[in-house]
Amino acid sequence: MSVSSFWKSLREPTVIRRGAPVLVALAIAWAVHRFWTVDSFLAPEPLYERLLAIAFVGWLFVLRLAVGRESVRAWVIHFGPLLAVGTTLVFTWEILTAKLALLPMPYFPGPDRILTAFREDYQLLGLSAAHSFRLLSLGYIAGSTAGFFFGLALGWSRLARYWGQPVLKTLGPIPAPAWIPVAMVLFPTSFHASVFLIALASLFPMTTLTASGISGVRKSHLEVARMLGATPRQLVWRVAIPSALPTIFVGLFMALSASFLTLIVAEMVGVKAGLGWYITWAQNYMEYYKVLAALVIMSVFFSTIMTALFKVRDRVLRWQQGLIKW
Repeated sequence: MSVSSFWKSLREPTVIRRGAPVLVALAIAWAVHRFWTVDSFLAPEPLYERLLAIAFVGWLFVLRLAVGRESVRAWVIHFGPLLAVGTTLVFTWEILTAKLALLPMPYFPGPDRILTAFREDYQLLGLSAAHSFRLLSLGYIAGSTAGFFFGLALGWSRLARYWGQPVLKTLGPIPAPAWIPVAMVLFPTSFHASVFLIALASLFPMTTLTASGISGVRKSHLEVARMLGATPRQLVWRVAIPSALPTIFVGLFMALSASFLTLIVAEMVGVKAGLGWYITWAQNYMEYYKVLAALVIMSVFFSTIMTALFKVRDRVLRWQQGLIKW
């Protein structure tokens, strides 16, 4: 395709209306950082300027692909306004902080300072993210597994429900961070105590929703399975659990959210590594640009895990694919 036909195709109202504002916002962001100079003891971050230039060229390439590919065109039409508004917020943030100083340093660093944190502390940030993932995985898997079996027992057995429901109603609503003094006494290290707290945070929602799903299985399904000769074990694993899977996955999502919150609190209290520990460490040295860098990693980190769990849900519950989106 020639250059003239490319620009002619971009004159299509929908594409130009959705895609061009991103280019304008990126150009303004680059110009603000490049030409708006202020007296400051902080050297400008060259990586930020390069990334804006790369983003500008990359978006031009995406618009080029949108000319001949319907899927890319649909992607531009959908995400164009979001990217334009996001980029506008970024350069507005820089104007309010680094340029006009309406939001004072060091509490409100500019966006380029966050890239400085990534450049300076990429090894420590990567190691902290790995520690957080390890801690979260151990606690979440342990708590969700225990919650699944506890919920299965409560939802299936009247005896277990009689004795277990009062305990669940009494101890379940207590926030997991409230157990920090007890956990520090019960466990020899802060790491094991943190794993216990995260497991405890995921235990309550997983138990409650699993029990709700199991107890809500239609009696007619169980009766038909009994008439066909199903054993009690088969009734549980072949009928009750598959029927309760949508509710069980809701429990997994809620348990994951509770685990995220408890993870950060646990790392700030006693763990010697992790993103929560990194935030506390950076705050003690008044390096708030590093705090924001850790928050960016948390956002990407937690969102990726949640997205992966939704992919698993859509694969397991094919008949409900797209019903709940992330």
